[in-house]
Amino acid sequence: MRVLGLSSGTSHDGIDAALVDFSLPPGGDTLRARLLHHATTPYEPALRAAILAALPPHKVGLGDVCALDTRLGHAFARAATSALDAAGPAELVCSHGQTLFHAATDGTLQLGQPAWIAERTGLPVVADVRVRDVAAGGQGAPLVPVLDLMLLAGREGRWGAVNLGGIANLTVAVPDETCAYDTGPGNALIDAAALAVTGEPYDRGGALAASGTVRTELLDRLLVEPYYARNPPKSTGKELFSAAYLDGAGGYQPADLLATLTELTAATVGAELRRHRLDHVLVSGGGVRNRTLLKRLAARAPGVTFVPSDEFGLPADAKEAVLFALIGWLTWHGLPGAVPSATGANGGRLLGAVTPGAAPLRLPAPLTTLPRRLELE
Repeated sequence: MRVLGLSSGTSHDGIDAALVDFSLPPGGDTLRARLLHHATTPYEPALRAAILAALPPHKVGLGDVCALDTRLGHAFARAATSALDAAGPAELVCSHGQTLFHAATDGTLQLGQPAWIAERTGLPVVADVRVRDVAAGGQGAPLVPVLDLMLLAGREGRWGAVNLGGIANLTVAVPDETCAYDTGPGNALIDAAALAVTGEPYDRGGALAASGTVRTELLDRLLVEPYYARNPPKSTGKELFSAAYLDGAGGYQPADLLATLTELTAATVGAELRRHRLDHVLVSGGGVRNRTLLKRLAARAPGVTFVPSDEFGLPADAKEAVLFALIGWLTWHGLPGAVPSATGANGGRLLGAVTPGAAPLRLPAPLTTLPRRLELE
């Protein structure tokens, strides 16, 4: 079954698309996945500016939210048709949309009306994938453990996976110790500072941070953030780690500020890797291109071998889109797409709502058992 996954993360820079062909041999416990195509469609500057203007702590009216939902729906529809034109047909689309607000107990909101995708592609669309887990008592995040645990199943050693997106999240794939949660900022504060002090959306390769000095008094002040001391399950977002989080840090030289914020991400992620005594970590997300961040993370987690997800056949920039293709496949086959030990939900739940395509919905007979492994070809 060919499923197109669409995602835009907390960096709000564009839409990732991944077309994946899934096959499950009868009676088998290994789901095979062939990544046929992946691409990123950057947001147009005006749309990205509208997204940023709608994020906390900004105030926004319902009319603006409605208009943004429609504009994002069109953008996701264009990204979907572009992927399908490039790589051939699909049977299903799963769209995460763009998160505008995520605070679990107060709800979670992803925009990008799926009806526009269904209308333009003629395909059924699974969307709004987080809220059912929240309704079941969960955080609605992180969702990536369903992919990580299947991908790392059966491997020797103490494996984990870290995604260095706007927010960093960790999956611990050690039998009998499995858990997953957001560790704190990944690139969110680094990017916000880079934009503020250089006008560029990120610190390319970590070059500016590499030229600066970590200001320990600022780092120590940032490390007392209560979120870090909370026990999982837990999740966070730019509701907390927004540009406003850096108010009061304007007196530092740009290079020193970037060096300190890069160290903050390395310190908070590294502490969790040590906490779980991991020795192998699959790493993905935009942060893998920040050489300074990876260098500092390695220093904060000595003895850990970092393995780029590309070595597993999963390009770092495509992982989130592949995840949502997988969630779409699971929902279509009647299987839960979230891991309760990660989100804190009362149990596994089918994720998302389905918007019909051009034809009547014809779902297959539901499967009764979640595949144990995922093999990427």
